[in-house]
Amino acid sequence: MPPEVPLSSTLATPLIRYSPPAPSEVEGNQTFKHKSLRGTRKMKFSVRKLIPVFVLVLASISILRFIRIVITTSSPHPLPALPPHVQHACTSPLSCSKVLTGIAGNSTSTPPAYTTSLTAKEFRLLSNLVKQRRPCNLLIFGLEPQYLSLSSINAGGTTIILEDDPNKFTNYRTEIASSTQIYKVQYNVPAKEAYELLKHARRSSTCAPGAALLRLSKCQLALTGLPQEVYKTKWDLVVVDGPSGSDPEAPGRMGAIYSASILARAGNSTDVVVHDVHRTIERWFSWEFLCEENLVSSKGKLWEFQNTGSYRPCKILLIPTMTGKIVSSDLIA
Repeated sequence: MPPEVPLSSTLATPLIRYSPPAPSEVEGNQTFKHKSLRGTRKMKFSVRKLIPVFVLVLASISILRFIRIVITTSSPHPLPALPPHVQHACTSPLSCSKVLTGIAGNSTSTPPAYTTSLTAKEFRLLSNLVKQRRPCNLLIFGLEPQYLSLSSINAGGTTIILEDDPNKFTNYRTEIASSTQIYKVQYNVPAKEAYELLKHARRSSTCAPGAALLRLSKCQLALTGLPQEVYKTKWDLVVVDGPSGSDPEAPGRMGAIYSASILARAGNSTDVVVHDVHRTIERWFSWEFLCEENLVSSKGKLWEFQNTGSYRPCKILLIPTMTGKIVSSDLIA
């Protein structure tokens, strides 16, 4: 039989005994945890406090950049002075001076932003006209970079350019033919007077075709102060792209279109090309004085009229008023 085990014997003592931490250790751990938590809170609080500062700095930088852009784009550039060789020779009502004649040199400059340059198809129409007639007599109201190219195409002919904006004389420096002359002129009639001038032209016999030579005309639309070469020459091609006529107070093209029509009638067969015919004044006065029935071609904002030397007046058309109403020719003529 197996040996008996006494009932009073105790259980075996475990190898690992759990003993609670001493009070000093517990307090130390709690203190460490409390300090760590407080440091984390301080860090979060500092980051949150810096966010508005960063936002303010970025906003300030953006505002400063915006102000700098506005100042840069809105401040007017100083206008270039007239070249020293400009001489003012004529007086009011229209003053003129011979500015450039056969400029020599290879220096060029970029056209200013305010120019209304021709499109490719518009320039192609003009250059083809010059090529068909060269060497010819070419008169241009308005100085644009493409027109200097036309003067080069017209080698052996005579080219005269009339311009009222002094800034363009220093912006366009290129080599042109010796037979090209550029004159500084001055226009004194603002575009806002176009309608009254049109009524005057219909009522006054002095504005009728063939009434008088242009330089002796009493018509209020006639440009009588142009250089003498303009009146003495029989023109083959006349281009009207000046003055600007960009706003009601700016000089309008009423006189230039009327004078071009008179010069064209004095020639044998003269083409007149008007630019910016999408604008009311250019369209009205072209129909009135160059005759709609003489319109032979158009490209973009260019209309080409062909005159065979006839002094027959154009057909009277209905024209809108400045308020948009249609006025019968009987009320104007």
